[in-house]
Order: sequence, then C-alpha cells, then structure tokens
Amino acid sequence: MSDDLIQTIINDDRQRFLLDLEFVQTLANPQYLNFLAQRNYFKNPAFINYLKYLLYFKEDNYIKYVRYPQALYFLDLLQREQFRQELVNATYCRYIEDQQLLAWQRLQRRKNQLLNNATGLAASSSTTNNNNNNNEAETPNTQNSTNAISTSTTTNNTQLR
Repeated sequence: MSDDLIQTIINDDRQRFLLDLEFVQTLANPQYLNFLAQRNYFKNPAFINYLKYLLYFKEDNYIKYVRYPQALYFLDLLQREQFRQELVNATYCRYIEDQQLLAWQRLQRRKNQLLNNATGLAASSSTTNNNNNNNEAETPNTQNSTNAISTSTTTNNTQLR
C-alpha cells in the first residue's frame, strides 16, 4: 500500500471515530432523543444496528473520550424497544430531563458540601494550631480555651451534617 492510501485510511478512521463520538454524546440530551423518536429513526433497523455498533464506546479504550457518562446510560437504554417507543412522548422526555437536572444538582450540592467540609476542617485546624501557639506565649486562660474548643467542635459538627 502506498503512504497516501494509508494516510487516507487513517484520516477516514479518525473522522469516523469523531463522528461516532459526537453522536454518542448527543444521546445525553433527552430532547434530542425525542426528536429522533418523533421522526421514526428508532423504527429503522439500520439505525438500531448503528446504536448497537456504538456500544464499543463502553470499552476501556474508548470510554475515556466520552464527556457525558449519561450518554452511555441512554445508549444502553436505547437497546430496549420499549424505551425507544416511550421517547415519542414529549412528557416522558421532559421527565427524563428533569431527573437528569436533579441528579446534576444533587451531585453539585454534594461536591460543595465536601469542599466546604474540607475547607472548614483545614481552617479549624490552623486556627487551633494558632491558638495553641498563642496560649503557650501567654498565661493560659482555661475558661477561654474551653470555650474556643467547644465552639470549634460545634462548628465542625454542624458542617459535617
């Protein structure tokens, strides 16, 4: 084979991969799934075979390229005829979209809680270290020291909830 032919094949394979990847990622959009269902794409056997073919994105070598993991979840669901039939219903697709948004909000809220807890614990420990250093230099006031520890513990317990 000539170098030009090999380069053409490589470019064609890369182009095909990028098109497949882009399409797989559009499957994360329930409104797009509704669009496809309303235009009877899911009744076309060739299109169903294409959806089966796209399952290769779940393999270890390819999954790393997918930005939206829910696209793979929907790709799995699209293998089921009943799910494909339900997608014609716009209300059903809006429900899926609402659930997707709620899941993203829960995830974001959880991330924020973890960050706040980590930041709060780090700030609390540095404050405690600074207080200990200051108390060594001064005459210790046990009443203030006990209140500071009590307040710090209450703050940390509140953040962990």
